[in-house]
Amino acid sequence: MDKIAVLIPCYNESRTIQKVVEDFKRVLPEAVVYVYDNNSTDGTDAIARRAGAIVRYEYKQGKGNVIRRMFRDVEAECYIIIDGDDTYPVEAAPELIRPVFEKNADMVVGDRLSSTYFTENKRAFHNFGNSLVRRSINRLFDADIKDILTGYRAFSYLFVKSFPVLSKGFEIETEMSIHAADKNMQLENVIIEYRDRPEGSVSKLNTFSDGFRVLCTIARMYQTYKPMHFFGLLSMALAVLSILFLIPIMVEYTKTGLVPHFPTLIVCGFAMLAAMQSFFSGLILKTMGQKNRQDFEMELHHLKIQKEERSGEA
Repeated sequence: MDKIAVLIPCYNESRTIQKVVEDFKRVLPEAVVYVYDNNSTDGTDAIARRAGAIVRYEYKQGKGNVIRRMFRDVEAECYIIIDGDDTYPVEAAPELIRPVFEKNADMVVGDRLSSTYFTENKRAFHNFGNSLVRRSINRLFDADIKDILTGYRAFSYLFVKSFPVLSKGFEIETEMSIHAADKNMQLENVIIEYRDRPEGSVSKLNTFSDGFRVLCTIARMYQTYKPMHFFGLLSMALAVLSILFLIPIMVEYTKTGLVPHFPTLIVCGFAMLAAMQSFFSGLILKTMGQKNRQDFEMELHHLKIQKEERSGEA
């Protein structure tokens, strides 16, 4: 088992990967640097190998798929994940790993948004999207994560081996953040400097399509992790609509004894039934979620024992 593993997912980062690997070799000489190539066509893998990294491959396209492979393959006490585009300062790595070893932190977030991100990043919609996603997740999941979409983080062994990776693409950072917040894992924020990509290096992130996937991920995970809130709001909306359309019918009935709009009355009845069904669905799913949380805590206990055994063998 490695003490510190640096994980770098890469897709066509030939212009910057050598510098990132060499910087880690200089700043964290005790770390093992892994570069996972995701079907690059510009020789990224060969450059990373010459720079001293251990190069492995993930052939299913997408950052989420790469991180799934990394987390399955690599065994370490502490993990650092960073993009290969040289936008994050490697010099901040010791600050990111310190809370993992000293405070038993499960995830340490490299916070760009509190420093230079909004001035260095020239894409206005990216800036707006980062702020929107941060506010949404912190409000919906009662968290205090300063930068949801950062690609620079440190993790504990327990986080990496208990995190179920479902996302395939760039929405993986959102999934990590929500998982940590929901499972009551210890989070730390470390402010880092951010610099825009060097000239000639092209971002693979599509502002609108990937942004839409991130928002869909938030909605999906809110439904999964907060079912009573999600289905409770849906139940309330259906009940309010049913009552609003029912009121004129009841007023007319009290005055004349007639029901002039039978179709509306029927729809109101079905809407109220749907509201009740939604409420009880949320209640059942909340109970199942509580059981899953209990099972997750037991899984963490077993993983801790497993980690101690492997550390003893090493």
